[in-house]
Amino acid sequence: ELLKREGIKPEDATLAIQGFGNVGSWTAKCAADKGLKIVALSDISGGIYDPNGFDPYKVEEYAQNNGGVIKGYPGAKAISNEEVLEQDVTVLIPAALELQITGKNADKIKAKMIVEAANGPTDADADAILEKRGIPVVPDVLANGGGVTVSYFEWVQNLYRYFWTEEEVIDRQEQMMVKAFANVYDAAKKYNTTMRVGAYIVALNALAEPLKLRGII
Repeated sequence: ELLKREGIKPEDATLAIQGFGNVGSWTAKCAADKGLKIVALSDISGGIYDPNGFDPYKVEEYAQNNGGVIKGYPGAKAISNEEVLEQDVTVLIPAALELQITGKNADKIKAKMIVEAANGPTDADADAILEKRGIPVVPDVLANGGGVTVSYFEWVQNLYRYFWTEEEVIDRQEQMMVKAFANVYDAAKKYNTTMRVGAYIVALNALAEPLKLRGII
């Protein structure tokens, strides 16, 4: 959705993902399925780089046969986790630990946009630097909300004793996430702020409106 708003076709975008665990590996596979070229990946063993792009399905298979790590992937250049963050790519996705993008390295980020798949990977100092540099950040509360959304679907299905197909779940999830992104993006533009603050605005409005209708405030 962010690529659409920025006028970039998926097939023209390059991607770096820090982290190749449950979140990072699925993010890589979903991105590759949509046509993005993944040029840098990393896990606890370090990073790998290939300007020609990785097939994440093959990287996952390699890791499964290599003690669970991607280190030594054939044909790839070995790089550090820090270097993965600093690749000149269209999209950077920190999908590992918190506080990876800080005031100390935010000036070194070359990605055109960041999508936070990890929880809290960017600190407040980095946020300010990235905003000043014009690098949009899709905040964690929005970017990795898909899992919680599907958990909500499970709760609803259990209440009604009626179960959806996998295709129905995926379709409903996409509708909700696309709508959530649009609300956050539009709020950020309306108030000339970051998408993180835009997400807070959307969330607080969602709480305030029912309270007003109930006459509490």
